[in-house]
Amino acid sequence: MTQPRVLILMGSDSDAEVMRGAGSVLEEFGVTYEVHVASAHRSPERAMALAREAEGRGVAVVIAGAGGAAHLAGVLAAHTILPVIGVPVESKHLRGLDSLLSTVQMPPGVPVATVGIDAATNAGLLAVQILALSDKTLADKLREYRAGLARKVESASDRLREKW
Repeated sequence: MTQPRVLILMGSDSDAEVMRGAGSVLEEFGVTYEVHVASAHRSPERAMALAREAEGRGVAVVIAGAGGAAHLAGVLAAHTILPVIGVPVESKHLRGLDSLLSTVQMPPGVPVATVGIDAATNAGLLAVQILALSDKTLADKLREYRAGLARKVESASDRLREKW
């Protein structure tokens, strides 16, 4: 079994639909990853162990998604020196604002890179960008991906102008 380069954690299995976006991006770029459920509040020992063991298992980036009092990314960041990307997951009561603030407002010295609410796709892309710093093949794939985005915009512009 190939060692994962990215560890995707979520606070609850109800976060899986959102977090699949990160996995899809990593698969598109050929980046190995693994997925776990670990709650900052309900299974803190599990969360800490996964964070502490990640670097020794070859993981280079951690992506953590949680809703509500979304402390998972911060707990993980406190227990590893690996970059942690937080994905605030939309919550029922405050539509994800609580998750966003819980993830982004970290104390000095323990940063968490935070993407938008439910933006696991961007978390996957940010992980790819981090890995591409030391992987030329991945950097080339990322450049082609970005060029493809530009082509889609140009194509949309052409279609719009034809109909205008």
